[in-house]
Amino acid sequence: MKLLLTAIALLTTFFANSQVLFGASAGPQATGVSYKVDHKKQESSFKLGVNAGLQIKIPLEGRLHFAPSIMYNLRGYKVKYDTPPDMPDTGAIDNNTSFHTIELGFLLQHDFKLEPGHFFIRFGPSLDFALFGNEKYNTKTNGSIEQPMPFSFADYGHYLASAIVHFGYEFKNNWYVYGHYNYSIGTMDNVDYGDYIGNRAVGISIGYYFRKSKAVL
Repeated sequence: MKLLLTAIALLTTFFANSQVLFGASAGPQATGVSYKVDHKKQESSFKLGVNAGLQIKIPLEGRLHFAPSIMYNLRGYKVKYDTPPDMPDTGAIDNNTSFHTIELGFLLQHDFKLEPGHFFIRFGPSLDFALFGNEKYNTKTNGSIEQPMPFSFADYGHYLASAIVHFGYEFKNNWYVYGHYNYSIGTMDNVDYGDYIGNRAVGISIGYYFRKSKAVL
């Protein structure tokens, strides 16, 4: 217990004396999917989406920082089936989805220089929570169908884990720009032994650090 309290006290002192940057960013992104039915890859294409939210930059050691974020994402994908899928319907021949998520990123940032005006790289895991969405698909027998995407333990999954990489540049005037790539870990399909739906996103964002203060735990 004494060791735990000592560690907490040291961390509190460290962060309390750290200069923390608060930033906001937004930008367009292309979102798509790696879609497999019975291990057979299906034809898919990207859709235009957006990415916007808040970041914090907390110094750790030297040029290394902890850079957590909370982001809103508009995601989606288009897919054509040559094998009957689990969702949205076993008779579907295609699907066009759009869905909204809140993403929590737990990233580390490495600055290539300590001086203002430098390149940086961020990387780490994230957890997306899918709030709601819409899908439109065609079937061989029932024509075109449009409906809200069903999220449950036997439909689409609410939780989307991803690995994230950002590469960008921080300017001397507090502006920054970066490109990002999100690679989904796992599948969005919650059906037992179901299809593999792995979301992907690539985009570019511009941001601004609007406040600097002492961190307090």
